[in-house]
Amino acid sequence: MGRLLKIRVVPDSKKEEIVQGRPLIVKVKEPASRGLANKACIKLVSKYFSSRVIIVSGGKRPNKTVEVFEK
Repeated sequence: MGRLLKIRVVPDSKKEEIVQGRPLIVKVKEPASRGLANKACIKLVSKYFSSRVIIVSGGKRPNKTVEVFEK
């Protein structure tokens, strides 16, 4: 079991970045349509933590809970 983390995804951003805070703000360039922002979010958060990440809740909302699996 991994660590649960609250995040807020901001699609259509000019720059991809993660902003520290509560919740963690994940800015991605992709639009929110067809799950593109979710895929980009998972990729960015996985790279940030160097771990596998899955969305636990909030799949269609900006506020999400993700699970980060430690290596």
